[in-house]
Amino acid sequence: MSATTSQTHNGPRTYGNWTKPKTPGLLGLGAIGTGVLFVGAGVTIVVSIIGGLLAGFVVAMVTIGFLLLIALRDKHGQSTLARTATRFGWANTRARRKNLYRSGPLGRADWGTTQLPGLAAGSRLVEYKDSYNRPFAMIHVPSTGDFTIVIGSEPDGSSLVDREQVDIWVAEWGMWLANVADEPGLEAVSVTIETAPDTGLRLQRMVNNGIVEDAPDFSKQLLGDIVDAYPSGAAVVRAYIALTFNAATRSGGRKRSADEMGRELASRVPGLTLGLSSTGAGAVHPLSAQELCEVIRVAYDPAAAVLIDEANAAGEPPELYWPEVGPTAHQANWDSYRHDSATSVTWMMSTAPRGNVPSSILARLLAPHRDIARKRVTLLYRPIDAARAAAIVEADVRAASFNLSASDRPSARNIASTRAAFATAAEEAGGAGLVNFGMLITATVTDRSREQDARAAIDNLSATARLRVRLVHGSQDSAFAAALPLGLVLPKHLQVPAEVRGQL
Repeated sequence: MSATTSQTHNGPRTYGNWTKPKTPGLLGLGAIGTGVLFVGAGVTIVVSIIGGLLAGFVVAMVTIGFLLLIALRDKHGQSTLARTATRFGWANTRARRKNLYRSGPLGRADWGTTQLPGLAAGSRLVEYKDSYNRPFAMIHVPSTGDFTIVIGSEPDGSSLVDREQVDIWVAEWGMWLANVADEPGLEAVSVTIETAPDTGLRLQRMVNNGIVEDAPDFSKQLLGDIVDAYPSGAAVVRAYIALTFNAATRSGGRKRSADEMGRELASRVPGLTLGLSSTGAGAVHPLSAQELCEVIRVAYDPAAAVLIDEANAAGEPPELYWPEVGPTAHQANWDSYRHDSATSVTWMMSTAPRGNVPSSILARLLAPHRDIARKRVTLLYRPIDAARAAAIVEADVRAASFNLSASDRPSARNIASTRAAFATAAEEAGGAGLVNFGMLITATVTDRSREQDARAAIDNLSATARLRVRLVHGSQDSAFAAALPLGLVLPKHLQVPAEVRGQL
């Protein structure tokens, strides 16, 4: 009787209260748009006095046209100005043929290598050993001064797990994210969940190693049948956590060299992996340089997965080097990306699930799907340190209050945003962490005729997760690289700073 009462009053725990940062402005405009509105009105009055009404009318029309480009937005919150700029940028990219890449001995890459293209072209890979004498790979991106380590895990999954245990895992994950925000120099964290076909070679190697010579013939035959039948249609799920650190621990500080960062991170890796063990991540370990090279190589050329697994099963892992893990050729299209033996399509999250959601909201999206050969769902986190978090939540409260009071009849969405801003400020004041997050979804098919099936599958899966996603137009190659466990911090690669975009 008490158990039933407990279940009635203690239902499934839900999560929510995430908000999109906003700036104060009039008529749905941001801070820059509101400034343009006032400046345009003042210039119109001055021109009308000096040059006449016709000149003033022309200036007013130009100002109104520019404001309409900013104010008119689609269902994803993207303005007409942003879509137009994307179109012009893509036209320039195609005209200069920068959407094509050829590497190898007959390509244009330096020294005839197959180095990574695009945002990761200048990256370098070095390997160190942590305090437990475990090798770990460290990616260095000189253009941004970032260093990334990648942690591999085998998630436990929530099947046959008590709801209380799942709630504990979620709480531990939230605490881990809040704690890494205090890590010196931490820039970003990304979590990549990858589902791919299981070749069955790992199962075969494990079974063969466990068979003794004097085992009954029936047992050997049964195990052989299992090895032959089980991998058919099976999938493997892997998770990678990439942590990106900046060479300078503070703004304007001295930038450390790769060797200095390697020695420092060697003492911090054990603590980071230990904290993940209580979040349901399963067995975690830092990826070595060889393991990371295999992951990236298979991502760009899925046909190499079978060869790499066969070599590992035979006890002769292939010797891969960082300048050899990129594609031999790629072609970035407006809404797809062709690379070596596969075609990929990447979506980005434009709106998080509204309202409160259970912890299993992404279960179907993360699970393997028969219409998608390989699928990656990458959560991008940018933890905010406690010093900045207080200022940010207070700014959100002021912006929400201003937008609410700017109209005599505020909309229900403005009222909800104001309530969420005040709730976030109260939680932050109580010690909760603050983090910016986003999501990228990449679907890869080895047969181009299945591309439309994969698109339909992602549209359906995102709807079940209550996510609003849109195709990444004009930069599919960059989005594909950002969804890999490379630790790329996208705001650092934008021509227009993210702060300016948010003010429009």
